Amino acid sequence: MYRVSMSPLRAAIGPGLLMAGAAVGVSHLVQSTRAGAEYGLLLLPLVLLACLFKYPFLEFGPRYAAATGENLLVGYRRIGRWALGLFALITVFTMFIIQAVVTVVTAGLAGLVFGIDAAPATLSAGILVACLVLLAVGNYRGLDLAMKMIVAALTVSTVAAVSLALGGELDWHGLSGLEQAPQIWTAAGFAFLLALVGWMPIPLEVAVWHSLWSQERARETGQPPSLRNAMIDFRLGYIGATLLAVAFLLLGALLMYASGIPFADSAVGFSAQLVDLYAGTLGEWSRPLIAIAALSTMFSTTLAVTDAYPRVLSALLAVARHGPDDPRARKPHDEWIYRISLIVVISGALLILYLAGTRFTQLIDLATTISFLSAPVLAWLTLRVVTDAHMPPEARPGPALVALAWTGIAFLTVFSLIWLAWRILA
Repeated sequence: MYRVSMSPLRAAIGPGLLMAGAAVGVSHLVQSTRAGAEYGLLLLPLVLLACLFKYPFLEFGPRYAAATGENLLVGYRRIGRWALGLFALITVFTMFIIQAVVTVVTAGLAGLVFGIDAAPATLSAGILVACLVLLAVGNYRGLDLAMKMIVAALTVSTVAAVSLALGGELDWHGLSGLEQAPQIWTAAGFAFLLALVGWMPIPLEVAVWHSLWSQERARETGQPPSLRNAMIDFRLGYIGATLLAVAFLLLGALLMYASGIPFADSAVGFSAQLVDLYAGTLGEWSRPLIAIAALSTMFSTTLAVTDAYPRVLSALLAVARHGPDDPRARKPHDEWIYRISLIVVISGALLILYLAGTRFTQLIDLATTISFLSAPVLAWLTLRVVTDAHMPPEARPGPALVALAWTGIAFLTVFSLIWLAWRILA
């Protein structure tokens, strides 16, 4: 039964928080905090710039869904089979690896917080089973409710932690990180710089996820969102994800860079390090605060990713089978295909976790490379979808947003070419 009594704005709120939950993961907890820990406040403008230039393409997902009632995959198919096929290839080559990566980091944090001494793969299986049960029983409604609670807990914990860290005497000049500027142009520094830009705040494939979540939210509530309300929902999530990126960078700068503590090599090791640093700097009472913030960060990412990939696979099959003009291609997803895909994605991720061993970092590099290099192409495709003739004229992005989008495409292209040159010549 649809919840038709909800106000239009309240009915629209949800997909933006799912996007924020998916965004605030390894890129924030690890990369943003590492940026602050190793470079102080030096890279803060770059983080904000990356969020600015990716804004148009991630906004185009809910814009297209609200204006047409379709998801972006239908829009890609309208451009041509090759566009849909390209997105499908990117998804297939990265989904198991990315699912495995976010899950194993979450599992390590869960073991740290709850004191569970078990192998990472075993803990990961427990995390994925919990996600499977939640999504299989509650589907979108359960995901929506869980994500709202998690994002709320994450935001309160992080804001409180940053506020406490800002409460003491601070040497802002010392935190500027200007003395670290030469380190950026070393091989290690440059690699980190490109990784930070490429994954901040989230890969561009999430525009498709957001359009699918928007469709599902409309089906659940019985109220398709207006363009205005869809944009409010998106901006709440995106601004929140951006502010949390800044918050984690500040935590790294205030609690690690200022203390001269080196950054741990692994995400799980760093998480334990950050919890210990809080306890030593702010008092033992703060340990649960940052532990909850870190764990809720990664669990929100794992839950969102676990839902997104089966939803994408179901929609891809529908669009490829029926074509863009068939109503069956515009459904959020087929329930049985979604559940089968959910099991396939979880099983594939667990298989990688059990078999990868020492090659796991190579698999991460492969997934990162594919997503990073595909970003300019996906950005151009998404811009083309929302400016094509089938997009209602009144819903198309204005000149300023289109100009920002083209600037973003240039920005992503330049960074991709620099990355390629660096990899070839290194």
